[in-house]
Amino acid sequence: MRLLVGILAIAVVLAISAFAHGTTSGLEQDINAGTGEPPDLLMKLAGLTASIGVLLVPVAFAIERLIKRDGLRIADGVLAAVLAHGVTLATDLWVARGAPDSIQDALTQPSPGDVHALTDPVHGYLAPVIAYMTAVGMARRPRWRVVLLVVLLLEAFTMLVSGNTTPFSIILTVLIGWSVAYGTLYAVGSPNVQPTGQTLLAGLRHVGFRPVSAAREDAGDSSDQAADRGRRYFVTLEDGPPLDVTVIDREQQAQGFFYRVWRRLTLRGITTRRSLQSLRQALEQEALLAYAAIAAGANAPKLIATSELGPDAVILVYEHTGGRSLDSLPDEALTDELLRETWRQVRALQSRRIAHRRLAGDAVLVDRSGRVILTDLRGGEIAAGDLVLRMDIAQLLTAVGLRVGAQRAVATAVDVLGPDAVADCLPLLQPIALTRATRATLRKRARERAQREREAVLEASRRAKAARGEEEAAAAARDTAARETAATDAAAMETATTDATATETTEREAVADTAAMDAAEPQAATDAAGPRSGDVAARKAGRAEKQAEKQAIDVAMEQAREEDLLTQIRHQVLLIRPTAPVEPAQLERIRPRTLISFIAGALGAYFLLSQLTHVDFGTIIDEAEWGWVVAAVAFSALSYFAAAMSLLGFVPERVPFLRTVSAQVAGSFVKIVAPAAVGGVALNTRFLQRSGVRSGLAVASVGASQLFGLGSHVLLLLVFGYLTGTEKTPSLTPSRTVIAGLLSVAVLVLVVTAIPFLRKIVVARVRSLFAGVVPRMLDVLQRPQKLLTGIGGMLLLTFFFVLCLDASVRAFASEEMGTLSLASVAVVFLAGNALGSAAPTPGGIGAVEATLTVGLIAVGVPKDVAAPAVLLYRLLTLWLPVLPGWLFFNHLTRKGLL
Repeated sequence: MRLLVGILAIAVVLAISAFAHGTTSGLEQDINAGTGEPPDLLMKLAGLTASIGVLLVPVAFAIERLIKRDGLRIADGVLAAVLAHGVTLATDLWVARGAPDSIQDALTQPSPGDVHALTDPVHGYLAPVIAYMTAVGMARRPRWRVVLLVVLLLEAFTMLVSGNTTPFSIILTVLIGWSVAYGTLYAVGSPNVQPTGQTLLAGLRHVGFRPVSAAREDAGDSSDQAADRGRRYFVTLEDGPPLDVTVIDREQQAQGFFYRVWRRLTLRGITTRRSLQSLRQALEQEALLAYAAIAAGANAPKLIATSELGPDAVILVYEHTGGRSLDSLPDEALTDELLRETWRQVRALQSRRIAHRRLAGDAVLVDRSGRVILTDLRGGEIAAGDLVLRMDIAQLLTAVGLRVGAQRAVATAVDVLGPDAVADCLPLLQPIALTRATRATLRKRARERAQREREAVLEASRRAKAARGEEEAAAAARDTAARETAATDAAAMETATTDATATETTEREAVADTAAMDAAEPQAATDAAGPRSGDVAARKAGRAEKQAEKQAIDVAMEQAREEDLLTQIRHQVLLIRPTAPVEPAQLERIRPRTLISFIAGALGAYFLLSQLTHVDFGTIIDEAEWGWVVAAVAFSALSYFAAAMSLLGFVPERVPFLRTVSAQVAGSFVKIVAPAAVGGVALNTRFLQRSGVRSGLAVASVGASQLFGLGSHVLLLLVFGYLTGTEKTPSLTPSRTVIAGLLSVAVLVLVVTAIPFLRKIVVARVRSLFAGVVPRMLDVLQRPQKLLTGIGGMLLLTFFFVLCLDASVRAFASEEMGTLSLASVAVVFLAGNALGSAAPTPGGIGAVEATLTVGLIAVGVPKDVAAPAVLLYRLLTLWLPVLPGWLFFNHLTRKGLL
């Protein structure tokens, strides 16, 4: 972080030097006027002192470090000094030969001894000294830090007053030395500042103990846990009970830095700890919390001594507590009385406004006598606000609920804290308010719960199919038995007929002939109607079987569905206090997606504004071809019908077409509040579910539509790119672009298949895709008309968007622009649409506009035509449909279709 800050500061200094020439010149004049003409003797004495100090201070510190056997730091400092000297030489050469005149004027001035020569832009000896002193860590030692500052200030003062440098040259020199030092440390690594066992024992002797041995207690903890607690040791003494010693060093202070910074930026008022504390601040905070907890009447480890272990570590010595953590106790040991005692300790802390901030199961110890002790108070705070105190209750409720269930966790908390205190924590019962370890456990439980639900659904489907098979076998057996019985009866009747007389036979034959002639026509009608009746019955039976299977799966899902722990805790609290607030508190100040959207939107806006600065909109609007504008509006409207076709083509079930068109219009509103590749998928899936399509099949249908859409998009991009290349457009050579794109895809595939981690991700995604989409595609393939509808809808959707963009360009095109092929417009649209789908911003804002504008300019459209054409296209396809989309969205929501 310091390296990045240094590089950014160098860029700012150079930018000010380049663009604020008046400021730099005025600053130099003010300094010269303020210093006047100093006494010559004073200047010589100050210059001599500074020169000697710049040489002696680094040498003295190196000797001191070598005596203490810390030569690795000196080696890092020497390397940083050599690199800094090289950077200063390169900077001097660049300023003298290649830098703008304004930067040269800000960093140099005529030399006092020779008016024809210039001073050095960067001081070749001061920057290496600063890099050396920073790399060896002199700034972390108070006495050496004072000497360092005095020497540097004296040197800078003498050089400025004597006219041998400029203010910006001094600032740039310091920044280069500082940045090179931290870049060196980042490249080669910092020395291990963890104190050794001998150092720890020596520190304990320094505060009056006589230790025999020290054993690490938390060797299995993760890095995040170690950073929160410090390293803990069990120390035995020659005389007296053992000790618990916590060691905090600089390496632990840096662990979790980016996570703490992000929490401070994104959360509202629930993070008070600084992102990076000094060792002294960490020592004082933990000591203060330890004394305050005991004074409040809570059971906490008793702090008996503190000490420093050199400049890079501190120790806190506690009386030994022993015992086991709440997480390590067996389930049968977690009695209600033990849980109530835990809540009593929390109540003692909260009675004095002390927040623990990390009430997880491993922060609660139970000693051999059953006494509950609260540990890991390092991250707590005193005089805490209500929000943080309620967070402690929510955290402990969740931690206890993970072990004993929501009912017992809430009941024991209410017994000690009262129903009001427990009910007040419900708005904070959300994952973001919990510790990282607790959130990880909840996510693991959620995955296990989802797996159990999937297994229950698969088992229900298997049983339904098995039952249907048994019913079909039983029906077949009954049909066989009926046919056998009929055959037996027919044989008996034939025997009786043979014994009859000839006369009776003749009479019967005559009667039979007459009856047959009378019944021939109805019998033919019956024979013709028979197959049709059988088909209808078969279809009804098939639908009934599918409906029964669906009901069985729904029942299995309902039976297997489990509430998550946080929901169970809320229900238990509401049983006790029905009027408790349940609306989650707004803890997030900013979300990652919001931040990314803001940055991308700002970049897109900056790009568009830079493109529009030279566009005369008044003239363009006056000269616009409104016929083409109307055509663009029509093509934009037709795209919603094509989108409905592209979706319904992959849904074998019957869904009304006009209702699907309404859902696509509603998607115009959703695109504004969600990324383009996410909002449409979610809305279509929800719409199909509400239209009677089962959840899994709805997801598979939308996935199949997206998969075919991706394939058609890539295919059309290659085809139109080839067609554009055959046109031999001078400003765009898509034939080479297509080849380069194919080679890039091939290289990407090779890289993904060569790296095991990436290969595993891709295989998992593809496997999940084929698990749902491919079976759905087999259903669609049985209906070619549906498949043709889907593919045709995709092609029409792309075609209408291309025509809309083409009409937008022609609406502002001038006669001098020449002809623009539809293939070129298609390539530009397909590329812009791909980037818009990949962009995390709602509707691809920023990415689409930038890509379309650059693409149109590349294919020969003038800038003053491309910019308004893109704005018109985005107005018709993104912004104007928002209002009707909102109306359709509310209408479908009221109808229960979304």
